[in-house]
Amino acid sequence: METTRSLCFGCVVVVIGLFGVLVSMIKIFQFIRARSALKGLFIFSMSIMFTCSVLAETGDSVNVGKFSSGELKGWDRKSFNGKTSYAFVQLNNTTVLKADSSASASGIVKEITVDIRKYPYLTWRWRVSNRLDQMNEKKKSGDDYAARIYIIVSGGLFFWNTKAINYVWSSNLPKGESWPNAFAGNKAQMYAVRSSNDQLDTWYEEKRNVYEDFRTLFGSEIRYIHAVALMTDTDNSEGKVVSYYGDITFSQK
Repeated sequence: METTRSLCFGCVVVVIGLFGVLVSMIKIFQFIRARSALKGLFIFSMSIMFTCSVLAETGDSVNVGKFSSGELKGWDRKSFNGKTSYAFVQLNNTTVLKADSSASASGIVKEITVDIRKYPYLTWRWRVSNRLDQMNEKKKSGDDYAARIYIIVSGGLFFWNTKAINYVWSSNLPKGESWPNAFAGNKAQMYAVRSSNDQLDTWYEEKRNVYEDFRTLFGSEIRYIHAVALMTDTDNSEGKVVSYYGDITFSQK
């Protein structure tokens, strides 16, 4: 009798284990399927799932992109469909990063771990030279932005749990609106920082409390982010746009 019970219990454990593996495989398959068009979430490389970047803590602030110094150290280029050109130029006597996209979608990403409880504020500046046509940015056909900055939280080995906030320069949605990314769904939340009502060829300085934004958009508290990325993309609309990015920094206040 005891032997029979043990065998039954062992069978149950095996079945549960196999079910867990099956669920994991289904999730992996769904993720890989979505990844073919996953510029919305910017799951940039397999390495981020298995490596841990050094925790960045440097006094009152953390420099993520010091573009004014004219270097992209630590930034990797990732292409989804064609290549957006990223190059340093002089604008108003300051070195900035110029993005030139023509029916293309590629970006740059930097793996960096930041404690957003300690450094909750993300500051950056950007400008665009022209607008994309009016399109439905909540659909895949309209998932193009003159400028966007991603803040990414790695899911580690459970990479389908990766989360991201996309701060975007929207073509048709009002400032302050948020919505799930057309490709990645609730795993990537879009947030319109600028809209078509804002001026062209004008620098805008932004400041967002990323810690509070994650809590608002995902309903949970996040302590560490693991990467920052930016992208100017026009592949879905087959349009053309030029934008510029200034320095990107996390700070305590």
